[in-house]
Amino acid sequence: MSLIPEFELGLWNAWIFMVPALLILLLCFPLMMKKGAPGGPVRAVQRACKSKTTLLVASLSKFIIFPAVIYSVFLPLKLGTIWFYVGLPITLLGLVGTILVLVSWANTPAGEPVTRGIYRYSRHPMYVTMVLLLLGVSILSASWVFLLLTIISGVGFTRPFFLKVEEAQCLGHYGAAYREYMNRTPRWIGIPKSEKKD
Repeated sequence: MSLIPEFELGLWNAWIFMVPALLILLLCFPLMMKKGAPGGPVRAVQRACKSKTTLLVASLSKFIIFPAVIYSVFLPLKLGTIWFYVGLPITLLGLVGTILVLVSWANTPAGEPVTRGIYRYSRHPMYVTMVLLLLGVSILSASWVFLLLTIISGVGFTRPFFLKVEEAQCLGHYGAAYREYMNRTPRWIGIPKSEKKD
């Protein structure tokens, strides 16, 4: 890992993983809008943020994918090194997880909360898979700049105010169905809680 960021245009650069992830996420957004995903007003997020710094981190974490994709075009992979072999499975796990997020959204009927597929194991799998993808790319390219983007993204996604606002919007939109989903599904990742049988 070098202190001076590498900028080198090439075929074997990090864009190989980042561009597909961006395309998958861009496919997710129309699905979310079509299915009536809750999108609360910007002021709700602003009220939840206690400081301007917190609001900045929350905003950056959502849109970090765009500068990451641009930087990935110039970021060479460390082919044949331990960095590459450690980072590749993490990156592929993040990429496959992102595809599973898209499949979960596509297979959910309109007007229902997304609770199937990968959403059965986490209420926020899009954030988990995105951080995994960014972490994997930062390792397989041995880039501290990309690692910094990953940290900003991870900190923003895990901030309690950020998740509370998003989950409150889902509760307001879906009501009891989302409350039941919250009670049986972990926030991040894990084994779903068993449903109580009467």
